[in-house]
Amino acid sequence: MSWLFILVIIFVLVGAGWWGLPLLAGLFGSKNATDKAGALVNITQLMQRFDISPAEVAQAIVDPPASAVEPSQRSGEIAKTLFSYLGAIFIVAGIGTYIGMYWTQMGSIMRIAVTLGVGYCLLIVLISALHENKHPKLIVPLALATAFMLTGGWFVFIDELFSKGNNWKWAVLSIFGLMAVHQGLLLRKYPQTVLVFSALFFVYGFFQTGLELLHVPSSLSAIALGASLLVVASALEKTAHTTLAEPGIFIACCWLYAGIFDRIALASSVNWAVLLTGMCVMSAAYGLQQSQRQPRLAGLGYLLGSAMAYTGLFDLVDQTTIELSYFAVTVSMLYACVVLKSRALLLTTVLAMLSYISYFSAQHFVDSLGWPITLMLMGVAFMGVSTLAIRVKKSI
Repeated sequence: MSWLFILVIIFVLVGAGWWGLPLLAGLFGSKNATDKAGALVNITQLMQRFDISPAEVAQAIVDPPASAVEPSQRSGEIAKTLFSYLGAIFIVAGIGTYIGMYWTQMGSIMRIAVTLGVGYCLLIVLISALHENKHPKLIVPLALATAFMLTGGWFVFIDELFSKGNNWKWAVLSIFGLMAVHQGLLLRKYPQTVLVFSALFFVYGFFQTGLELLHVPSSLSAIALGASLLVVASALEKTAHTTLAEPGIFIACCWLYAGIFDRIALASSVNWAVLLTGMCVMSAAYGLQQSQRQPRLAGLGYLLGSAMAYTGLFDLVDQTTIELSYFAVTVSMLYACVVLKSRALLLTTVLAMLSYISYFSAQHFVDSLGWPITLMLMGVAFMGVSTLAIRVKKSI
């Protein structure tokens, strides 16, 4: 059991140095600036996110960038992009309709030609578009369509030529490995964000399948792959592909902490797994907040982590001699909410405190009139103390 707690402590400490979890952005993310200090913090975050130097800011103040595009030119670009998208959609729809109508009537060679062959035709078009760089907005859908058709084409190729095989994982391993090399070679020549995404998808799909074939426990593979993806996603923040950093970190943390949860649950109990995993998530959110990066993920980390921690703690202390320690923990966490200035943590803390008070009242004071009156008097007292503290702070 001691090795389990040592492992959890290591992950808590490491998680505090990493950054942790994209949802509820408006409520739990970056706050609107209400004073000069807050505005400076927001400006600093934007400069770090988009790699803007102080010299560029000074130049923009002296010579503000003007919208040099005329309305007629802008409408022409919109029309050009619209018709390009429509053309691509109709082409894909036509290919898909043809394949669906005549699939059962095709032979093996024809099936491979209309899937894998079309995929490589799209690849030629993609390389041409990347080389000429005349239609940048078509790169993303074209790259995704190419990857999809090539992957499906190789599955059809293997199914038609090796139909007697019964281990689909070997087929997935081979195709994902081939596509990872495919996307890696394209990425080396054309450093596009969409190619980074597709390359990472196939690389981690390859490793996941390979670990399953090696009979590595799913929890251990989740911890290893989640931790490595967390490092990769954190490194992407310092590159031109920073848009992938936030979703990458979110997926990595889900992967990593799912593995940690599973290992703790196997070694002890689900209650301990919920509590300790929640603490790890909160630790990661704290590290993210202290580094002033990815504020939306920090808010989400505090929300999910604290909810898990409160749930696990209540299940552990319920109906025991130390049950009241749960209320003490929630009260102490209110101080942490003030220090960390986290609305997400404040929300879960208040809900946990009110829920426990309701539960405790129903268990011990269901027919007592003095208990609700006592609660109200305590609330008035706490509000008075907070008002006095604010006045004292202003007088200093």
